[in-house]
Amino acid sequence: MIHARGLVQTFQTRDGRKKAQVRAVDGVDLDVAEGEVVGFLGPNGAGKTTTLRMLTTLLRPTEGSATVAGYDVVTESENVRRSIGYVSQAGGAFSGARAGDEVVDHGMLYGMRQADAAARGQELFAQLDLDGLWTRMPKNMSGGQRRRLDIVMGLIHEPRLVFLDEPTTGLDPQARANLWEHIADLRRRRGATVFLTTHYLDEADALSDRILIIDHSRIVAADTSDNLKAQVSGDLVDLEVSDPDLVTQAAGRLEAISETARHGMQGVESEGNHVRGRVQRAGKAVPGLLRDLHDADISLESIEVHRPTLDDVFLTLTGRSLRDAAETTDTTTAKES
Repeated sequence: MIHARGLVQTFQTRDGRKKAQVRAVDGVDLDVAEGEVVGFLGPNGAGKTTTLRMLTTLLRPTEGSATVAGYDVVTESENVRRSIGYVSQAGGAFSGARAGDEVVDHGMLYGMRQADAAARGQELFAQLDLDGLWTRMPKNMSGGQRRRLDIVMGLIHEPRLVFLDEPTTGLDPQARANLWEHIADLRRRRGATVFLTTHYLDEADALSDRILIIDHSRIVAADTSDNLKAQVSGDLVDLEVSDPDLVTQAAGRLEAISETARHGMQGVESEGNHVRGRVQRAGKAVPGLLRDLHDADISLESIEVHRPTLDDVFLTLTGRSLRDAAETTDTTTAKES
């Protein structure tokens, strides 16, 4: 459904009087199969939004090639736009118009007859829990209702492929969970392919068949969530040692079973009374570690074991947490570059 090779996007910038060229996207290769839900993750400035804009024909690639829904994004851009639905982060509905009018007008832009667009829109309103809101203005809707309206507008022409750019940003937890159900239904009920950008790791984990991670303008990982987590070496074991003078000894005991140390990666770390390290199959290894610490008269205040998360994957691959990257929001192409 999406096939891209060597996508490059460069922008001209100025540093004082000097002109400079910035490669916002630098040789991106990606594939998305029909019927897949793919999560696209990356920190601000990594090239995520720029890649999305090229795939949706909003930005012409500087180099490389891409086909979307079987059409070339450069030479067949009109056919691409007719074949996809695009729900932008900013939304597309005019706040002062009636919701139903906006939906019908959007459908007619795709060549639908007015009656067909109205019937299709009302069907989507029912499916996305927007019953009774046909004549309401978006400015009088809740955040979750407005986002579902945006999705209706993206689906009005029955696209084979839907691009969702940060669809749940700014929603409360209940509205987010509700929208997740509707996104999952896009494939279950409609067979749609979904390309989803998000800063929420739990969202990507829950909805995506595969996850693509972009950093420094390149794809650095592409796999299922479970396989990506498996690349993080073991569970994180966190020991809180009672006696500060015994922290070094406790670190040595944990180091002996640490998976990271065995593979020459960053080993056990100490911070205050805490000692942390990754251990393969910690559930089996921890009882032996506790016996070892007891025999050495090293008492603990607590012990915690954390399974690898997508944030651990992101931290391992990029050296930063996506939670930190999500503190700011993509607002312009310049920021993305």
